[in-house]
Amino acid sequence: MRNIQCASLITRLCVAVLAASCVYAPAKAQSAPPFYKDKQVQVVVGTNAGVGYDLYARLLVAHLSPHIPGEPSFVVRNMIGAGGLRAAEFVARIAPQDGLTIGSIGRGLPFEAMLGQNEINIDPSKLSWLGSMNREVAVAFSWHNSKVKTFADLQETELLTPGTGAGADSEIMPLAFNSLTGARFKLIKGYKGTSEAALAVERGELDGIAYWSLGSLATLHRHWIDKKLINILFHTGVGPQAALPGAPSIRDFARDPIDRAALEFILAREALGRPFFTAPAAPAERVAILRKGFADAMRDPDLIKDAAARKLEISLVSGEDIDALLARARNAEHATFARVIRALNR
Repeated sequence: MRNIQCASLITRLCVAVLAASCVYAPAKAQSAPPFYKDKQVQVVVGTNAGVGYDLYARLLVAHLSPHIPGEPSFVVRNMIGAGGLRAAEFVARIAPQDGLTIGSIGRGLPFEAMLGQNEINIDPSKLSWLGSMNREVAVAFSWHNSKVKTFADLQETELLTPGTGAGADSEIMPLAFNSLTGARFKLIKGYKGTSEAALAVERGELDGIAYWSLGSLATLHRHWIDKKLINILFHTGVGPQAALPGAPSIRDFARDPIDRAALEFILAREALGRPFFTAPAAPAERVAILRKGFADAMRDPDLIKDAAARKLEISLVSGEDIDALLARARNAEHATFARVIRALNR
């Protein structure tokens, strides 16, 4: 009798446990909402509005949300100062390290740190690189009425070109070109950005620009090319550029093997194009989410169509690609580093 009662009791307990598990199972099956749900992500751009980096950032934020679990909202914040250093420092050190702040800075800044120019003491290899939206090619040009109309002229006559901040390509590249190819750019510092510099060229305050994104030029001032208001002195691409038939590459004018190696090191930044990153201490799982979302957005047909309408070139460079590129640059030969430093008067 006692055994029958025990068996009955055990049966009732099993039924009760089973019932309880049925009641609580749905609650346990529910996963936590994605971190980015109902969040806002700010994208800090180290240039003023309306120029290349800003245009790419705004294209990105128009299409990135659906590719991030939780579909957060995005807002662009322009933070001008010190050639992009202010924006880099804000994202890397000042903003919360939570993956809710993304930075867009000049492609040359990571290389400056390798050359000892690291005013904000940030190791670019420690930044959480998300990727880049394109691979860049730049051009140098003079205004149509300038005495400098060809690269040969540039080796004989100074050309006034704008500087937009320490660490900016506009100030680094003219020095490199002068030293490594015999060009004669004369840097005029103090311009806030390429928009202001472009106006200065049109007003005759400057003779031209030593280094400007071909994509940005074609987007913002296509009429300069079409109406022959500028003389293309050279481009920085590896081979001929369909948009600039007959224009030479600056790579053709390096004077010896060490100069060519130094020039290649300096131009390696162009593979970064329009790079984006988040804080070095951002949680790894959130960096992975942002990297995947970034790559997926770059393949999104809607973004590609939108980019074509805005005349912006898209070519994905992954976060992993950026990590590898910077690693190769850090491992350049000592002679190359030494020549780059001399070329930049460091």
